[in-house]
Amino acid sequence: QVQLVESGGGLVQAGGSLKLSCAASGSIFRINAMGWYRQALGKQRELVATITSVGMTNYADSVKGRFTISRDNAKKMVYLQMNSLKPAYTAVYYCNADAGILTSLGVTSLEVWGQGTLVTVSS
Repeated sequence: QVQLVESGGGLVQAGGSLKLSCAASGSIFRINAMGWYRQALGKQRELVATITSVGMTNYADSVKGRFTISRDNAKKMVYLQMNSLKPAYTAVYYCNADAGILTSLGVTSLEVWGQGTLVTVSS
């Protein structure tokens, strides 16, 4: 199977920075798009940023200019550099990947989620 493990969350003051990392492991044939989502308490999970296998990026309007998503295909990792953090960004951040796994039927697409990492921004 495929696993995603996030790291880098924590407590930071408003205006500060954090860098989240997500490592993919398991029987991965390929990884297509990867991304970060977040879920604040009492709210629905929302997209933060995505990146394709060739580096094309997409950001939520609320984080444009503050967050940068990047990936290292060789290491099967995706990162989220978060700058100028605001208390409104407090949430559990989840890593997501569209992975292809090799089975007896060929390559099968699988959407995988990490367990999440908590980011708390204090005012």
